[in-house]
Amino acid sequence: MRVSRLTLLVSAAVLALSAGGALAQQAAPHAEGARLNEHVRVLASDEFEGRGVATPGEQKTVDYLVAQFQALGLEPGGPDGQWVQTAQLGRTRQDGPATITVTAGGATRALERGPDILVSSDRPVDRITVTDAEVVFAGYGVSAPERGWDDFKGMDLKGKVLLVIVNDPDFGAPEGHPVAGRFDGNAMTFYGRWTYKFQEAARQGAAAVLVIHDTAGAGYGWSVLEGSSTAPKFDIVRADPDAERVPAQGWIQGPVAEQLFRDAGLDYAALRAAARTPEFTPVTLDGVTLSIDFGQTADRIESRNVLARIPGAGHPDETVLYGAHWDAFGRATPVGDDDIYNGAVDNATGVAGLIELARLFKAGPAPDRSVVFAAWTAEEAGLLGAEYYAANPVWPLETTVANINMDSLLPGTEVSPQIVVMGAGKSETDAWLERRATEQGRTLIPDPAPQAGGFYRSDHFPLARMGVPALFGAAGFTGHNEASRDYVANRYHKPSDAWSSDWVMDAAAVDVDLLYLVGRDLADSRDWPEWKAGAEFEAARQASAAMRE
Repeated sequence: MRVSRLTLLVSAAVLALSAGGALAQQAAPHAEGARLNEHVRVLASDEFEGRGVATPGEQKTVDYLVAQFQALGLEPGGPDGQWVQTAQLGRTRQDGPATITVTAGGATRALERGPDILVSSDRPVDRITVTDAEVVFAGYGVSAPERGWDDFKGMDLKGKVLLVIVNDPDFGAPEGHPVAGRFDGNAMTFYGRWTYKFQEAARQGAAAVLVIHDTAGAGYGWSVLEGSSTAPKFDIVRADPDAERVPAQGWIQGPVAEQLFRDAGLDYAALRAAARTPEFTPVTLDGVTLSIDFGQTADRIESRNVLARIPGAGHPDETVLYGAHWDAFGRATPVGDDDIYNGAVDNATGVAGLIELARLFKAGPAPDRSVVFAAWTAEEAGLLGAEYYAANPVWPLETTVANINMDSLLPGTEVSPQIVVMGAGKSETDAWLERRATEQGRTLIPDPAPQAGGFYRSDHFPLARMGVPALFGAAGFTGHNEASRDYVANRYHKPSDAWSSDWVMDAAAVDVDLLYLVGRDLADSRDWPEWKAGAEFEAARQASAAMRE
């Protein structure tokens, strides 16, 4: 099915004129593909060096964004009337090779960092050394009392190297299996994310944690991990990093992990099956030890969220928040002779959409509620810019109506008839999106690759954990069209995610129009969308209900 842009523009204009409120007095403004394309061309150019955090590319990016928002007539949205919110981050970078060895049956062999295993550390130290540590298989590495699940069973894991399976215990479970639906089926929960598994291993006192990679469970191939592995690692500055971060963390190739099990005389397939049961207890790989030694540089840096604001005419203390991350991977592991990870689709397109949304709001009547446009830093390092804002909000989260996230728009002219909703069914924001999508002749579908945990991998998530209702509609990425399949297979997180002179952004402009109308509806409404009953963020939102009465 093809939907023409002209048809959508005519329909939107008629609907805008028939709608209530100030917007009914004029046709809704429309996003322009040429404007989007020009912003992407600039932001994804080699001059910006992949928009790496704490690089010259960051300064160029921040300067560009501030200039665009200023030219549109927005107000600074950061603390103390500034355009930026400074985020304090810790940074670690590889310094020299890593020595990683396995000892089993009296013999020692080396593992190669990159092809076999990936290790790094968020601890602010110059050297990480783990010597002859016992290896323990800890199932999925999950402790979830509310779901009746504990993979650790009180076992003392201090100083051990943990092997854990990627994703949730019920991922891929056959129909009728006792674990089926125990978490969210094939829709990854936060427990399935590597970030959670790293954090839980630290709580258990482990010396290291390695997530066993498989493409289906991770949602991406090993090359994606390996390609970005040499880029600097960032974390927010923590009061007690030794308590919150293991010395070494990373991934291990599935076949390499299976050999460790064979070294201990264990059947990995059988243990994977056992790990699907709540009765599972950790299993020590008897006779197998792992040693890890590598150097790194560790320092603290400052990075910046860029925040712009249009104050509400009627209720300026209530906020509709749009967000998109400005960072990519900067300069990292070369592919061929190209070491610049330009991040054109991910996420120069989202930032271009953010600027264009600001233009649309300025072109229309003043919104009743305030609208804030946030360009987040350090998303690729673990959603850190958004996490910093969630911990240090400039505009109160209790009266933030919703957070509309934009992470990757595809170039092209063909408008997708379907819009993927990440975290479909979790909040009432779905209904706001569905109404406007229906007017465009489009339908909503849930994430076609829920095993990848897309809802937990983008910048709305840190705010969602604090209770802010999130809307992440990824138009174009249905998995059923050639453009999205090609991008995921050949360009995602690679230097080949680059802008091309044959790009057009007409379809993306329609997607921006849609998000504008949804945000405008929220900004001109007196309603407060809520999390659905049973959503993991419902309690956090309800705790501040009195502030929205």
